[in-house]
Amino acid sequence: MVSKPVYMDNHATTRVDPRVLEEMLPLFGEVYGNPGSVNHVFGWDAADAVEASRRTLAGLIGAEERELVFTSGATESNNLAIRGVCDRKKRKGSHIITARTEHHAILDPLNQLGRRGFNVQYLPVFDQNHSETGRIDLQQLADSISDDTCLVSVMLANNEIGVLQDLQEISRICQAAGVPLHTDATQAVGRIPIDVKHLGVDLLSFSSHKFYGPKGIGGLYIRKSRPSIRLEPLMLGGGQEGGLRSGTLNPPGIVGMAAALKYCYEGLDDENERLRNLRDRLYAGLLNNIDHIFLNGPRLDATQLRLTNNLNVSFSNVDGEALMMSMRDLAVSSGSACSSTNPEPSHVLRAIGLNDDMTRASLRFGLGRFNTEEEVDFAIEMVTQSVGRLRALKNL
Repeated sequence: MVSKPVYMDNHATTRVDPRVLEEMLPLFGEVYGNPGSVNHVFGWDAADAVEASRRTLAGLIGAEERELVFTSGATESNNLAIRGVCDRKKRKGSHIITARTEHHAILDPLNQLGRRGFNVQYLPVFDQNHSETGRIDLQQLADSISDDTCLVSVMLANNEIGVLQDLQEISRICQAAGVPLHTDATQAVGRIPIDVKHLGVDLLSFSSHKFYGPKGIGGLYIRKSRPSIRLEPLMLGGGQEGGLRSGTLNPPGIVGMAAALKYCYEGLDDENERLRNLRDRLYAGLLNNIDHIFLNGPRLDATQLRLTNNLNVSFSNVDGEALMMSMRDLAVSSGSACSSTNPEPSHVLRAIGLNDDMTRASLRFGLGRFNTEEEVDFAIEMVTQSVGRLRALKNL
């Protein structure tokens, strides 16, 4: 028996793992001091919990403790990385390179910088007919970098079609040109192995609630090895986090984030295999039951190109919003959760060549730790019935 409603929107957010909540609870009622209170044991205990979590998180992503700054989430981390580089008086230039398929937490700060006089270049991605759908052209990136380029920002994993960019090659191009590289790794951290040194990135953003941790806490990796990356802070105040992020730290959130990532990387290969099987079962079921269904993004068997938990499909002759509204017991998305109030069709799906009708007819499934085969079968049945009903009404 499936417990309804069924949640399959794990790109938007994830349920907090009960084990994570258990590790957080003492920080609310027992170790409740301010980590910045250096004159008594309450502050010392809270600070010890924060620094132990910092060590755990840094170790899990291959960073040094001093290279990790805590933020309220990936949106703040992205803003700190981008504006932190560009607001420095001694920056290299005023040219920024990114991809058209970035999250709005990247695009909106860059649009603002563009209005301030920065030259922001948006690289296209390979379309749906290419073997590397959704990836940028590395040669185009290399050709675009100039003496005036001060930053390249390319996300590691896309939040709509799950495509994985080749960050190692991108970093080699940037390093050869002496240009800092930032990546929004919000959808990647906790879902694929991350080693910041192996990737070669200078700045990396992530958010706890994407990997079964609490909301309102995230981090920014800032490379400190020479030459170190220097940022202009967004917020001034108490000088916390080395002066880069003033404000009282959130010990329960930080402890929860560290615990969440620890549990993600225990048995990650097995979990990815389980999610891959669930996703393939879902797609096969939809394909067998519904005519004129189209896969968006890289092919599913290209493990180096796509997150294992992501499925994005379009249904011809069906409106995606109407389809979602007809499935009250199934939580999915018709695009980026953070842009759900925007009536415009998905800029990501447009970028890979879908027309507006097919873009609006899309659904994104994000499978997660708590999904089961029974829930997948329930989703297949519900989508099949809803598509059939909507198509019948449209043809009346």
